[in-house]
Amino acid sequence: MADQPAVLLTSEAIRLHERAGSRDEAIRRCGEVLVEVGAVGEQYVDAMLARERSVSTYIGEGVAIPHGTLNSKENVRRDALAVLRFPDGVDWDGNDVRVCVAIAAAGDGHVDILASLAEVLMDPDQAQALRDATDAGLVQRLLAKETPLTKEDQ
Repeated sequence: MADQPAVLLTSEAIRLHERAGSRDEAIRRCGEVLVEVGAVGEQYVDAMLARERSVSTYIGEGVAIPHGTLNSKENVRRDALAVLRFPDGVDWDGNDVRVCVAIAAAGDGHVDILASLAEVLMDPDQAQALRDATDAGLVQRLLAKETPLTKEDQ
């Protein structure tokens, strides 16, 4: 399949030492990274904020998946992911978010991504490894399911 997470998630779109004072600031930062890597137009950032106002993208285990509204697909230049880690956490409507997996998807490419992410979050060791990751390669391996985690990764 062409839309596997390893292809959608490039090392340039992984930022592991971010800071944000609020949920909206974190979402805006996620959108900025998607713009920086050429995946979306700047209007997509506002669509991500609008999505969050209508329904929370917090999915549990300290992870949120900010993405645009259905009407924002025309602002998506290519399907892509961005993973931003907030070591100090972000208050996400009362939840402590440490990792945002931002999604830009014009089609259904994000469905496989969400399935991989769900598998990671259902495994406590992998979920912890994602929250604690300081290496972009580890993040890519976790989401791509390329290789099992080693003791060094955990």
